[in-house]
Amino acid sequence: MSLLRRFFSTVFLCLSFVGIASAADNGFVYIGTYTQPTKSDGIYVLHLDPATGALSEPRLAGKTISPSFLALHPNHKYLYAVNEVADFQGKKSGAVSAFAIDPKTGQLTFLNQQPSGGEGPCYVGLDHTGKVALVANYNSGSVASFPIGDDGKLKDAATIDQHTGKSANPQRQEGPHAHCFDVDPANHFALANDLGLDKIFVYKLDTASGKLTPNTPPTASVADGSGPRHLAFSRDGRYVYCINEIASTVTAFQYDGSKGTLQMIETMSTLPANFHGSSTCAEIILHPSGKFLYGSNRGHDSIAIFAIDPATGKLTAAGHESTQGKTPRGFNIDPTGQYLLAANQNTDNVVSFRIDQNTGALKPAGSSVKVGSPVHVVFFETGQQ
Repeated sequence: MSLLRRFFSTVFLCLSFVGIASAADNGFVYIGTYTQPTKSDGIYVLHLDPATGALSEPRLAGKTISPSFLALHPNHKYLYAVNEVADFQGKKSGAVSAFAIDPKTGQLTFLNQQPSGGEGPCYVGLDHTGKVALVANYNSGSVASFPIGDDGKLKDAATIDQHTGKSANPQRQEGPHAHCFDVDPANHFALANDLGLDKIFVYKLDTASGKLTPNTPPTASVADGSGPRHLAFSRDGRYVYCINEIASTVTAFQYDGSKGTLQMIETMSTLPANFHGSSTCAEIILHPSGKFLYGSNRGHDSIAIFAIDPATGKLTAAGHESTQGKTPRGFNIDPTGQYLLAANQNTDNVVSFRIDQNTGALKPAGSSVKVGSPVHVVFFETGQQ
């Protein structure tokens, strides 16, 4: 009996180690959150099982204040987060923070922090070389660029540009509200949506200095009162899709990467025709295949699905899927294109969905985990360093 017990104990121990190794090989998913009120403590990390879509129990990876939006460095050694606050070190500013990633555990080590160049920073993105971090400050309506050192640390801001003006909606557009900052596929231009002005600002990007200069022309526009929030480029860089928060629409543009100019193609609703409630848009994500586009509706609490015509860039509505929670502020698609994870801010849960590769349709994968005030989802695949 003693030998038999020892045999089964050894088998169990081996299986346990196999299970741990399998989990570690799946890669990490980072979740940005709001920490005020005290529902969370910072950035969380979990695993996505690529075979089933199951999510592991989230654990705290890095403690920091309201890291509402995250960006992964191209070398997969560093993670960046905005700290969405209006007061930083006694000044009217938010902050942006840099962390080093432990590739074995997913834990984060704080590197440094810089003032964001404005109040309420809500977005951080990196250029494709990882030399510059770009930040949009919602409350004050400014954007800023930060050179990144070889050690991953953020240097002092190279550019801070304050937007000015207003637009049609007196409650939401009384002044500028910068909401995103994305770099085009060629890494030549950086585009910044301003919800308060109904404009997309275009900047020339100098990665050597980290500086931004206004393009000619400096902006493109969406319809008055739309409230442009986030952007997604097509895989070939010929088209840009802008999700409009206030109007609950997506506007498609033809993009000239040699000039940094945008020409409007069409605007589509993100809501079903029979929906008459209150809803606003949040995130927009292109499927890795380039065939499908997804946008989140907060109020209707769904993911809107569109098919993309690669020849024209035009969209065809392809349905909606409930996010199984309230206020899907953020979501993302894993690098293989098999799964979508939706972060429901007001029900404190992250839910996984399987993606139909032929139609783009979403089907719940049967996994939901609790995370306090989840806002943003970023995938980190192990072995990519």
